[in-house]
Amino acid sequence: MLAFMRKFAKSWLALLLFVPLLIGFAVFGVNRDILGGGPANYVVKVGGRTVTALDFRREFDREKEQLEQRFQQTISPDLAMQEGLDRRVLEQLAFRESLNELLAKLGLRASDTMLKDVVRNEPRFFDPVTGKFDQARFNAVLAENKLTPPQFDKVVSDGMRRNQFVAAAGAGLQAPRAYSAVGGLFALEQRDLAYFVVTPASVGPAPQPTEAEIAAFIKQNAAQLTLPEFRAFTVVRFTAKDFETAVAVSEADVQKQFDFMKDSLSKPELRTVVQIPAKDAGQAAAIAARLQKGEAPDAVAKAYGVTAVDYADKPRSSFFDPAIATAAFSLPQGGVSSPVKGQFGLAVVKVTAITPGVTATLAEHRAEIEAKIRGDLAGAKISDLSKAYEDAHEAGATLPEAARKAGAPTSVQAPVTADGRGMDGKPVPGISPLILKAVFELPQGGESDIQEAGEGEYFAVRVDRIVPPAMPPMATIRPELVRTMILKRQADRMKARAEELSARVRKGESIEAVAASSGATVVRVNAISRATLQAHQALGRELVGGALGSKKGAPFTASAPNFSVAVAVVTAIRAGEPQQVAQATEQARAQFTQELFSDIGDSASRYARTRLKAKTDLTRARIAIGVDPAVAAKGQGEAAPAGKGQ
Repeated sequence: MLAFMRKFAKSWLALLLFVPLLIGFAVFGVNRDILGGGPANYVVKVGGRTVTALDFRREFDREKEQLEQRFQQTISPDLAMQEGLDRRVLEQLAFRESLNELLAKLGLRASDTMLKDVVRNEPRFFDPVTGKFDQARFNAVLAENKLTPPQFDKVVSDGMRRNQFVAAAGAGLQAPRAYSAVGGLFALEQRDLAYFVVTPASVGPAPQPTEAEIAAFIKQNAAQLTLPEFRAFTVVRFTAKDFETAVAVSEADVQKQFDFMKDSLSKPELRTVVQIPAKDAGQAAAIAARLQKGEAPDAVAKAYGVTAVDYADKPRSSFFDPAIATAAFSLPQGGVSSPVKGQFGLAVVKVTAITPGVTATLAEHRAEIEAKIRGDLAGAKISDLSKAYEDAHEAGATLPEAARKAGAPTSVQAPVTADGRGMDGKPVPGISPLILKAVFELPQGGESDIQEAGEGEYFAVRVDRIVPPAMPPMATIRPELVRTMILKRQADRMKARAEELSARVRKGESIEAVAASSGATVVRVNAISRATLQAHQALGRELVGGALGSKKGAPFTASAPNFSVAVAVVTAIRAGEPQQVAQATEQARAQFTQELFSDIGDSASRYARTRLKAKTDLTRARIAIGVDPAVAAKGQGEAAPAGKGQ
């Protein structure tokens, strides 16, 4: 594709097509909606604030990437829509922008000075050598996060506005002690439990299922039994690491690279300096004399009604005034300069500490420099290979043919699912989510363009075969199906038996008598509480849950460990120890306060959204993340006010 575009751009036909188009843009302008940035192309609109489709895509991609890393699974646009991720991100943006707009209307704002301070003090924007703000690093970090400077300013300003609100709303907020006391009583309440179990042996073996019953079970559970779609594919990879050991690094290249990097690898000399401004030459001489006698700089500055300027461990490049820098870096430690005429008047400089600089040597940095050169040369090799592959592919060669012409290796992958599992159900190593995403977006026989996989790797794929979702062969699943059906029948028989025995306890028989009649023994467990769940986990979640949720004397049944069903009754309920309840009350108060504050924040956002009649457009949001427009618009209306259809 790129090769074709390069050739087309140089042709007379391109000139004939593009010149009238450019003239039209010059005369009539460019409709920003076409580019996704116009005011009508909103996904969220509240007051004067809008979230465009591009803004939504950036927020959605950030959320999606976090989920993909967490679950190690590629999330397609259709899957995101199916699981409601698109709606969730849209709702989060609507609530956030509504609160931002409401706070702006209330007069909360971040001044330009505050904004500049935040930007200038963010470590990610500092040059590691000079320790000063670096505009190039600032631009690079913003580009990495897909933000323009105005967008970044808006994000920071909104965050500072919300922080002002949070600080004011949360000042002095504490949950009532009675509120946390209820939590303490609830957590430390103690319950005594008596139970016995119904086992498989007590109900006898379950009968084997008939063929008709197996067929009915398969039909009833067809969705769970059906295997997902599998795809077999061929992939060609262009990986810089594969060529790093093959490239030759010359000594001249190493020296040239070291000369270029020497300043950044070296550590500059650092000086701690005090600068005291003076009104005239006489005052400057007096200040210098007092400093030379050993008087404290702050005391000297105060005596003349001025403020001393401190530079702590700064390189020469951090001194704005060249004259001050020259004086500061020409003195020994403890030295005091004569009056210095700088850009802003006279001043006296005293050096209080010196940290010598360290000049980098080729010997100590040779390994990293050679590695960088190898990486650069390998990257250039990859660029040449990918271009040769692309030219051959655009000329009509298939993926394997183009790979052979370019000298790039290919590999054939056995069928895998969209989440990278083989036909045995186990994860297949070495397949990145980006490759799987490309494979499952193509039809059978389809070939992708070259795509970036990160860390100096590029790839292209061809879908060789698609295995549609299907029921596995009966011979492979029959044994497990029969076993599952027998276990289910056994569990149903045990549960029915347990219910019969529980009914007898409910009618007045003692649990000991009922247990003895079925050949079981009663087990007693005392002092079960929500605060001691870990100590009772051997009972199983369902039995412990029943003990904590049932009334005293009311029998219940619950699944128990070792494939059994328990018949149980709570025999006593007691309040926790008063001292423990008091301690829990105080410990839980901070947590309840945080939860209360969170509820207040949620309520404020909901109020803002309703009050300002925020509008959302789910269809535009879905189209922005790559959902087919026909599917995105299905069942969706126009942008609606909050609380109406969204």
